Amino acid sequence: MKRELAKVIIGQNEVIDQILSAIFTGGHCLLVGVPGLAKTLVVSTIARILDVEFHRIQFTPDLMPSDITGTNVLEENEDGRREFRFVKGPVFTNILLADEINRTPPKTQAALLQAMQEHEVTAGQTTFDLPEPFFVIATQNPIEQEGTYPLPEAQLDRFMFNIKVDYPNQEEEEQILTSTTSGKTHEIRKVLSSKAIMYLQKQIGMIECSPLTIKYVARLVRATRPGDETSPKFVKELVDWGAGPRAGQYLIAGAKAQAAMDGRPSVAMEDVRKVAIPALRHRISTNFQAQAEGMTTDDVIHRLVEEVPEPNIPKYEKS
Repeated sequence: MKRELAKVIIGQNEVIDQILSAIFTGGHCLLVGVPGLAKTLVVSTIARILDVEFHRIQFTPDLMPSDITGTNVLEENEDGRREFRFVKGPVFTNILLADEINRTPPKTQAALLQAMQEHEVTAGQTTFDLPEPFFVIATQNPIEQEGTYPLPEAQLDRFMFNIKVDYPNQEEEEQILTSTTSGKTHEIRKVLSSKAIMYLQKQIGMIECSPLTIKYVARLVRATRPGDETSPKFVKELVDWGAGPRAGQYLIAGAKAQAAMDGRPSVAMEDVRKVAIPALRHRISTNFQAQAEGMTTDDVIHRLVEEVPEPNIPKYEKS
């Protein structure tokens, strides 16, 4: 998959790793970055190398919930009777790209909540199952806040990872300029089918996560909460509210994907630390004092990862 992606996407290795981790564990991603960093291109290229259905929705202020989920249409059948038929919207797909998700009002953003959590859509009195596998990959521009609607915390929490897409380095930028202005097109081949993805998800779910690692994840997540007695002093001073249990679930799932992509049968503490920032950065709210000290959420998580100790391995003594 990485080889095929490298034909079109230059650099962004960390971003691609995190997106693949989410796909292989059935999670959703939020890509945050300034315009022109190939956020949409990354997602559409991943969809091209997977043998799955892909739909893209451009979120705008006038978009309605029915434009996403679908709508009931009144039709006349052969007997002359009129009845409603549900016309499925673009959410009925395997990979849904929600482009500029913060451009649409909360009413329309909320249309994705049931789809993201339960993988189903309710229209009237009928509930329709979404095809499996199902992923939402949303993009967001962090710099332009005029005419935008920040995602509610409940919806942010549905995303497994909040992935920051950064600028390329000089060498990568030169490669981008060379490849995009040469007029050459690259042939992308399909690598995985939807059945293969679901099989991989089951296999990754079976990767061993020791009680010691689970204890470390719980300790890390609890340390983000200023009201918890185990949280460090700087968290009590700089954080308004911390991460919930879902953060721990996603930390373990992401760590399992990291271990699998590294060819290991069990999760290491290092795997947890590797996914800590994308899994926690949208689940921690820093206060005014943190802003005054120039501390971002990422800085708080960095410090937490450094300060929260790993659990001690219990020693077994002969009785």
